Amino acid sequence: MSDAVPVQDRPVIVGIDDGSDQEELVRFAARQAALRTGRLHVAHAIRFPLPGGSATDSREKDAAIQVGARLVERYENLARSEFPGLTVAGELPVGHAAAVLIERSADADMLVIGHRGSGGFPRLPLGSVSWQVATHADCPVIVIRPGDTSGPPDNRVVVGVDPADGVLKPLDFAYREADLLGAHLEVVYSAEPMAMGPTGPIGMVPSDFEVLEQGPQDFLEKEMAERRAQYPSVRADLRIEHMRPATILAEAARNAALLVVGSRGRSGLKRLLLGSVSAEVLHTAECPVAIVPGRDGD
Repeated sequence: MSDAVPVQDRPVIVGIDDGSDQEELVRFAARQAALRTGRLHVAHAIRFPLPGGSATDSREKDAAIQVGARLVERYENLARSEFPGLTVAGELPVGHAAAVLIERSADADMLVIGHRGSGGFPRLPLGSVSWQVATHADCPVIVIRPGDTSGPPDNRVVVGVDPADGVLKPLDFAYREADLLGAHLEVVYSAEPMAMGPTGPIGMVPSDFEVLEQGPQDFLEKEMAERRAQYPSVRADLRIEHMRPATILAEAARNAALLVVGSRGRSGLKRLLLGSVSAEVLHTAECPVAIVPGRDGD
């Protein structure tokens, strides 16, 4: 008998801290939950002992729990008041923020975290909590940059794909998201500019761009046609560019509602490193970025 949580019962989990931008983070997560399973969990991790504290200081621990509980309750109430039909619960796990969110990702539909979210610690740069969660979570992770949700974005979802990876989960996620949002979907494939290609120890020859892109284009058009039957209301366009992938994705996603990329690069260091393109767009994209895990069991 499996202990796995049924998909329809999996919540959207938002990891919060005590930063000034948490209201919009919670609102974004609540909208996602309302569109999906109708369940939102507001989580705030407490690490104990606190820096400089003692593991036996029960008063310090109780105080930290009380502060965390008030914070979680505040954002639970916000979500309930603005999304009345939503089922909202709070979580106050004790442990390192990244570790507890990664553990919870196994039973979550999605994680939503801040770009510099620290889950209760002083705000740290991307590369700590946000980086670890985006790299290792078992479910999709949406990373929100401060200010991402301050203005109305275009109703567009942009997804970066690479047929060479053979991983189509980001494309599936993007179609579902576009369908839920009633958004236009832009499927972006970047064939990096290669004006010359190596022929051996001596000399270079011009690359044939038509040959380079025709295979991937046919593959992607076929995959998009198959998804059209499942998502008939989604208008999707394919865009192929000869630019650096991270550059064209950041440009294409400017003022979009969401940018979707996969978590796996081609380095082969599975579960250890975020793909180079995914890592770069997390730093450069101006809109929320969804990181979608690759193959099951990677």
